[in-house]
Amino acid sequence: MNLHQFRFIQEAARRNLNLTETAKALYTSQPGISKAIIEFEEELGIEIFVRHGKRLKRVTEPGLEVLKSIEIIMREVNNLKRIGEQFSKQDAGTLSIATTHAQARYFLPEPVAQLRGRFPKVQVVLHQGLPAQVAQMLLDDVADIGLATEALAGYENLVTLPCYEWQHVMVVPAAHPLAAVERPTLEQLAAHPLVLYHPTVTGRTRIDQAFARLHLKPAVALEAFDSDVIKTYVRLGLGVGVVAEHAMREDSPGELVWRPLGHLFGSNVTRVAFKRGAYLRQFVLAFAASLSERLTPASIQHAMSAGTAGPGFDHDL
Repeated sequence: MNLHQFRFIQEAARRNLNLTETAKALYTSQPGISKAIIEFEEELGIEIFVRHGKRLKRVTEPGLEVLKSIEIIMREVNNLKRIGEQFSKQDAGTLSIATTHAQARYFLPEPVAQLRGRFPKVQVVLHQGLPAQVAQMLLDDVADIGLATEALAGYENLVTLPCYEWQHVMVVPAAHPLAAVERPTLEQLAAHPLVLYHPTVTGRTRIDQAFARLHLKPAVALEAFDSDVIKTYVRLGLGVGVVAEHAMREDSPGELVWRPLGHLFGSNVTRVAFKRGAYLRQFVLAFAASLSERLTPASIQHAMSAGTAGPGFDHDL
């Protein structure tokens, strides 16, 4: 058995047993992958996959156990690479961050700039996606660190830590009737068309739950993944926008007016996440610690070794 076989089997499972896609992802041939998997099965004396002709149909029961072992082996292989880079290149390398648009646009610029100032030889790569995609990029070793508000805490193979709290705000044109209201109510919001985040991102769950508790069904004029998109349509008069507070900090006063909505929707917690068991290089720890006053390299390493969510806020997403 060898690492190539491990990689082929792992990638085949990730690609829904599609060997054509597996071959493309690994820049090799489909027959070569099939042959390697069959040789591995013969060596173990079990079938990892159930086949229909040349196609893989499903993973067998012993195959599920094999995949678990391969996951551990490949994780440790990646850790060996990171350890080698840590001590051979010291403060050089690549920091891959998986995050949502809101975090990349409004929260991360300053921490990334600070990292580059401290570790000028480190290249930063930002991978943007939905929260579930952020989690998957961590699990697939595409990213070293993930940052999102939704989804991250629900994965057994991720260690997540609270990063910072924030609240939603109402945003309306200066001439809108609600611009004069300092503390909007849910009834007032529901009386107007709303421009909201998509249900899968940026704390939208809390908004829906708050209206549902009062049996209110507001008209949603538009849903978007991007705070800037929401603000654009609010400017055009499409409706009342609800965005994360950090999306308004750079806006000049006058054109748009915003009001805090923490009294209606509570606080949200953005979390930082790592793949369980991953070796974190010095600059990864330094960057993660810079994201929150509550995080230190020592507390992050402790959470990784303990496999827990670590100390944090009382709020639950």
